[in-house]
Amino acid sequence: MSTKVAFLVAGEGIEQDELTDPWKAVSDAGFEPVLISPEPGTVQMFHHLDKGDTQKVDVTISDAKEADYDALVLPGGVANPDALRLDDQAVAFAKSMLDSGRVVAAICHAPWLLVEAGVLKGRTLTSWPSMRTDIENAGGLWVDERVVVDGNLITSRKPDDLPAFDGALVEALQHGSAAATSKEA
Repeated sequence: MSTKVAFLVAGEGIEQDELTDPWKAVSDAGFEPVLISPEPGTVQMFHHLDKGDTQKVDVTISDAKEADYDALVLPGGVANPDALRLDDQAVAFAKSMLDSGRVVAAICHAPWLLVEAGVLKGRTLTSWPSMRTDIENAGGLWVDERVVVDGNLITSRKPDDLPAFDGALVEALQHGSAAATSKEA
């Protein structure tokens, strides 16, 4: 059975490197990335404020079931998580994944979705610096580090942190796969 990793994004405003870099890392490590979004079709990625590439949606959030995925990646960009936090199904999916103990990896502005999901109380994480007050108001402890791993939650600040973010994500997936394999044996 292959490890499936959900990448949850809005229809536009996704910071391209924050989707494509972890996607490649997950795929290169032998796991199956799956793009989930509220609407079918394609999503529009950006390089900060300039349009980037598009990517085909694999599954809509209304058809996504938490049990089908071993981990969740939340790319940033400002508009992407801001739109997702207004989508009740996206909020519920992220909450369910984190509450279930599955790996959730969020970079840059993506923790906005986790703030909305109400899952940050007592958690230590990082993000884009402007998110600090939102995270603290949600009960989280914000730190300024390249990557923070707090149990099943992995966070990073910005695209420059992608090597550390991708490494922590792949390590968590490999650890999870080893645990799943030993349970099956």
